[in-house]
Amino acid sequence: MPVAGLNHFNLRAPPALLEELRRFYIEVIGLEEGPRPPFRSRGHWLYAQGRDILHLTEAAPGEARATHVATSFDHIALTCTDADAMLARLRRHGIDYGVDDVPATSQKQVFLRDPAGNGIELNFAMGAQSADSDGAHGA
Repeated sequence: MPVAGLNHFNLRAPPALLEELRRFYIEVIGLEEGPRPPFRSRGHWLYAQGRDILHLTEAAPGEARATHVATSFDHIALTCTDADAMLARLRRHGIDYGVDDVPATSQKQVFLRDPAGNGIELNFAMGAQSADSDGAHGA
């Protein structure tokens, strides 16, 4: 059975951080909250173009979840459009980011971290590039 693609990623956090992550991924990244099955745990499903790609789940009482720690997980990469609008959004929210152009793949990559310290890479086709492509950081 071959893998056919990435279905979603899940972030698990205590209530206050869970809400901060929900706001970040909606207001900064641009995902939309959508339907979630009636699980016993509290959480949110966030969607991109009608598909749930991020599941946020509340950690159980007393469950310890480390944040801002180095593990083998580095980042999740999301395909995006309109680099100029995204960079303006990141600056408006005071988010620190880095930008790299990858000529071999004709991509612009924007790197940042969410409120829990998870790495995020936003990928844009080079045709969607902006003037902020020298690896400089916003904010």
